[in-house]
Amino acid sequence: MYAISLGEDAELRPLEPWHAEEFLAHLERGREFINQYIPFAAKATDVQGAREVLQRYADMRAADTGSLHGLWLEGKLVGGVLFLNFDAENGNAEVGCWLEPAGTGRGLVTRAMRILIDHAVDQRGIHRIEWVASAGNTPSLNVARRLGMTRDGVRREAYPYRGVRHDLEVWSILAPEWREARGRAVHSDH
Repeated sequence: MYAISLGEDAELRPLEPWHAEEFLAHLERGREFINQYIPFAAKATDVQGAREVLQRYADMRAADTGSLHGLWLEGKLVGGVLFLNFDAENGNAEVGCWLEPAGTGRGLVTRAMRILIDHAVDQRGIHRIEWVASAGNTPSLNVARRLGMTRDGVRREAYPYRGVRHDLEVWSILAPEWREARGRAVHSDH
């Protein structure tokens, strides 16, 4: 359908129900790492469960409330980026990501997220993009920083997970800030 190069033999592509077996294999390689802070796809323990997770996001895409996009490195699915709580009418969207260890440290999420945010701002008229992550999830928070987001605040002990109540940090960027930062980046390249 589409494949957008992220450089270094990496691509951003749709992640759809027909990828269930590949998605499950990816989750099996990275399940413990992926699930450190989020139970993303925890129910995907077999092909049917993987297909159900992917179908849920396909349904969200059809309803225009969210979407899932895979990150492939050297032809292997290693993670993804997503829209959650996509609300075009009110101009708000949440973004998120996940990776298996083989995909970390390469800037894949940051590069892919720039494509998603460009699309949301330029094509869909989204005004506010939000990033929510556990306060202990330093790699995730670092992506928000690299994207130029502002830390709005902390929802203290808002997320019970694995027997611990985690603080959630809320970060955001507004469309005018995104356009301004993107303009600075373009001008600094010349």
